[in-house]
Amino acid sequence: MTFAPLRVLVVDDSAYNRRNIAEILSGSDEIEVVGKAGDGDDALRQAAQLRPDAITLDLEMPRMDGFTFLRILMARQPTPVIIVSSYSHKENVFKALELGAVDFVAKPDRQFTADAQIRREIIQKVLLVRYLRPRSPMPAATTPARASQPTSPRAATEASRLGVSLRHLVAVGSSTGGPTALLEIFNRIPDRFPGAILIAQHMPDKFTRTFAERLDRKGGLRVVEAQNGDQVVARKAYVCPGRMCMEIAVTPGSGVGLSGDIRIRVGAPAPGDRYVPSADRLFRSVAQVGGSRAVGIILTGMGDDGVNGARAIRAAGGTVVAESEDSAVVYGMPGAAVRAGVVNESLPFTAIGDFIALLS
Repeated sequence: MTFAPLRVLVVDDSAYNRRNIAEILSGSDEIEVVGKAGDGDDALRQAAQLRPDAITLDLEMPRMDGFTFLRILMARQPTPVIIVSSYSHKENVFKALELGAVDFVAKPDRQFTADAQIRREIIQKVLLVRYLRPRSPMPAATTPARASQPTSPRAATEASRLGVSLRHLVAVGSSTGGPTALLEIFNRIPDRFPGAILIAQHMPDKFTRTFAERLDRKGGLRVVEAQNGDQVVARKAYVCPGRMCMEIAVTPGSGVGLSGDIRIRVGAPAPGDRYVPSADRLFRSVAQVGGSRAVGIILTGMGDDGVNGARAIRAAGGTVVAESEDSAVVYGMPGAAVRAGVVNESLPFTAIGDFIALLS
């Protein structure tokens, strides 16, 4: 099937960056740069006139900044936006994702000096726009699960968490669109949740710690970027560090399954890992430790990461839930799991949060 080139508007206050980004994108036969804007005001005018298929956006701009531009654009003319931001402004990236941006490319400094990897990444993420699906708005009648919980913004103390029996291991695999979905999901999980959540989110290194901190502030659970050797305890969530893979294992001689001393193993990807972090590796280890108490959650993203791991969870007697097509930004990962027949249920991401909250 032949597609017309994707029409892209490049927005950045630096003429140098605009030129470089446009040059990179124009290097693909599947992309046509139709405009370049130096601030939010000009970008809104050009977006209305050109009706681009996608926009690359720098957040730091004079007159109208990227956040204001995003709010107005999404209200007037929802358009897929890829953020191009420096490593030094990680928190801003997640704020932009919550405002409607679909993904981001991290640049090492203020000027867009692109190596071969960044060139491939920005082209791939712009081309991903072909597969995007608009999110369904949250139903007005839906009430977050933690609304009935105590209003404390923090979970119980570390000591009380260690005293709570671990009843579930929930493994989450996600990619494009995952951060926004996870923020909503965690908003629905009460601080009394008797399980641990382990997350393999496809994301660059240096961003996963900031993402964990944002999740930590969002819901009732304590959320950290995982470190090798961390103990897995109830009422806590662990985000796999970028460019690494995460598994869990029971310390020999400590017990069996969830009654044992469960530790996290964080290490470099193996030659056979097609995705990093690998949801498949995480899911397989969770299946081995958790058995029927293992839960796999496959959220939005391209590819098929998580399918083989979900098969292992089902074989162990556990449960697998995939994000439904009507809410997934990209239905690649959950769709692959559904087609493989390894999913117990498909739910919109809002309902996935409620599903986890009701585990007991």
